[in-house]
Amino acid sequence: MTGTPSEHKAPRREATGALLPGASIAGGRYRLLTRIGSDDRVPAQLWRGRDNSLGRDVALTLLVGDPRDPDSAARARRTLERSMRQAGFSHPGVARLIDVLWQGNGLDPAEGLYGIVVAEWTQGTDLIDLVAEGPLPAGTASKLLEPLAAAVEAAHHNGLVLGTDHPMRLRVTADGKLRLAFPGPYPEADARQDVRGLGAALYLLLTGRWALHEGTNGLPAAPTGPDGTVVSPRTLRPALPHEISTVAVRSLVDTSIGGLRTGAAILRVLEQTAADEAEAAALKAEEERLAAERVESADEIAKTKRGRKRKLALSFTALAAATVGVFAWLAFQVIGMFQQQPSHSGPTVAFSQTPGANPQPGGGGNAQPPVNPPKPSGPAAVASVSVYNVSGEPDNVNRIKRVIDGDPRSSWKTMTYRQPFPAPKPGVGVMVTFDEAVKLAKVVVDSPSDGTTVEVRSATSDDARLEDTKVIGSGTLASGDTEIQLNPEGSTKYVLLWITGLAGSEGRNVSELSELTFLRAE
Repeated sequence: MTGTPSEHKAPRREATGALLPGASIAGGRYRLLTRIGSDDRVPAQLWRGRDNSLGRDVALTLLVGDPRDPDSAARARRTLERSMRQAGFSHPGVARLIDVLWQGNGLDPAEGLYGIVVAEWTQGTDLIDLVAEGPLPAGTASKLLEPLAAAVEAAHHNGLVLGTDHPMRLRVTADGKLRLAFPGPYPEADARQDVRGLGAALYLLLTGRWALHEGTNGLPAAPTGPDGTVVSPRTLRPALPHEISTVAVRSLVDTSIGGLRTGAAILRVLEQTAADEAEAAALKAEEERLAAERVESADEIAKTKRGRKRKLALSFTALAAATVGVFAWLAFQVIGMFQQQPSHSGPTVAFSQTPGANPQPGGGGNAQPPVNPPKPSGPAAVASVSVYNVSGEPDNVNRIKRVIDGDPRSSWKTMTYRQPFPAPKPGVGVMVTFDEAVKLAKVVVDSPSDGTTVEVRSATSDDARLEDTKVIGSGTLASGDTEIQLNPEGSTKYVLLWITGLAGSEGRNVSELSELTFLRAE
């Protein structure tokens, strides 16, 4: 792909050799508008330019160098060759390549301009401007980075390297997607550098600090620990989810032990984090809606009560007036009776009722309830619940109380595992502590995760070793409510719901629990 040579017009330059806004290059085909930044590793200048022939804005990567340096031309040629290989690659996470210009297309190496990579202009904002007001929430950062991570994975499958490890080459589109806006990888770039670039971009979105090429373009550098590695984003922002913080650091590690080496591995965590935050936002919105409804209902109830009180007061007034009228009528009748009939004596009949008696229609007497009524079978009262973990990180500890909140719309879920149990860990559990020791008949598990296998174990304490717990029931969950019959030897205060097999497959093994209800034995 080459440009069409036309009348040669050397770029307008300052004495220092810097290209200026308004200068025409490539034989007048392109006009420089705004300098966005630079990548000194190529070296290259990144510009917003104007295609004078087609009347549209473009992204220009100008490959520059010192005419006295024989290596400048070789490095520029290597970048141009690698850019040419991307000509047929199309992905939303990468700006479309329009042209690659070499020496002879209106470019004069004597002026220090060795080549140009032309791409479509990405409307939106600079990545650095985006984080200038502060870091982003984990879900927002994940959603932003997903298209770029997908582009890296697709490019590597096609044997291409993009060169994503520079903040000035990235822009955020108007619809909120991170994109490689200035293609043209520097000569030494490899696939590992693309993955590290994803990790550095994620670190920047989460912390506002850049973890590669210290202080690039004025960005503050990520802090490092005693061993020289960058500290976890959670060290700077403790509220960040563990998974997203870990993947940012592991993407930057060059060693094969503990390091992430593919865009797909990063993409899975990004998708899960974005989904979790969207779910949390939806739950919060639902809770706010229900709270508003409760307030509205309370107002309606208060209005109804006030109306009833007014009606009751009017009723009492009317009743009092009617009562006065009745008594007046009776008085007149009694007076009339004594006036018309002679008085006489007769037997007096007295009716009495034993104090405390409670006569009922049909001959009911003064029955008293039994002193010690039997306890009916029903739900056992739960005092607390916690995540039970034997290895690795505990799963979503902050959400575990949702399994006993009485609301099946809220839930707790395990982390998403690439491999099924017991590869990453032998299992994960929910430890339930009751108000008192209780003999159980069954547990009802409300879960959408069809195929999850569980064991129900009695324990002597909430931190008992797994080998010291005893299985009192087991089952495979279906979507919805699943009843598991229990057979304990006696009463227990601690019960462990131990998940031995997760739902899902193909690298997305995860189980979700909405509600746990333990029923007493009769």
